[in-house]
Amino acid sequence: MSPVFRVLLLGGRGNIGSGLRRYLPQLDARYRFVSIDLPGAVNRIPVNGTTEELVDLDFFAHPQALRRQLQGVDLVVYLARQGGLAEMNQMTDLVYESVLELEPAPLIVGSSSVHAVDAAYLWYEKDPYPLIAQRRFAELGDWPHLPATLPACPMNDYGSEKAYVEAWTHQLALRGRPAVAARWGGVNAENRMTREVAYFSVWCHQEDAARFVHACFTAHREGRLRSGAHYFVISDNTYSIFDIATPAAEVGYRPVHNAEVFYR
Repeated sequence: MSPVFRVLLLGGRGNIGSGLRRYLPQLDARYRFVSIDLPGAVNRIPVNGTTEELVDLDFFAHPQALRRQLQGVDLVVYLARQGGLAEMNQMTDLVYESVLELEPAPLIVGSSSVHAVDAAYLWYEKDPYPLIAQRRFAELGDWPHLPATLPACPMNDYGSEKAYVEAWTHQLALRGRPAVAARWGGVNAENRMTREVAYFSVWCHQEDAARFVHACFTAHREGRLRSGAHYFVISDNTYSIFDIATPAAEVGYRPVHNAEVFYR
């Protein structure tokens, strides 16, 4: 077994990636990071020179440089975004096609979102979702539940680009490669509440995001990962509609934060 876990973060200076760089080493000291970001990208946390390297690179414009950085990695976390839907999907093609070339195959965690299933819940329209959004919990009947297995049903370009990542995740699984898609909830660098509607239901602390990636990578190393799966990644929020019992059962995801801390 390698003495370190070599992780390539594509877009590691943003909200999610900065949390992975901060919290994954607390879960296992063997994580070592190379983070590729566009030149000039804002870095949200100080660099730990002993565990990480930040690389300025437009890998979409320089695919061979991306392929060089992929050599020898154990885990790829694809978080980067740029351009519109067509360009995003082309970048996703590049990332997954490049990972397919690798032997041995690393685990790739693709960045999806709860917005990949936007059509399944409408905070402003049909009950009970507006009642939840307005925190009128006493008026609720049956609590809605969106299973992790729910197929993607996006409503806009952002959701469609995430559904495309999920489709690639399924393709890698069919080819015998380890891949999962993370349907991230609301992650921000301050780990605070925002004014976004029903944010208390989708909120995810950066530490919990890291716990999810660590759980998936551990399941992969132990040979028990269900490749091709997509999971909701949110904190253990009291008033959530998203299924986190499935990733708990399948990969051992154990979030430790709850958005209700902001409402006490």
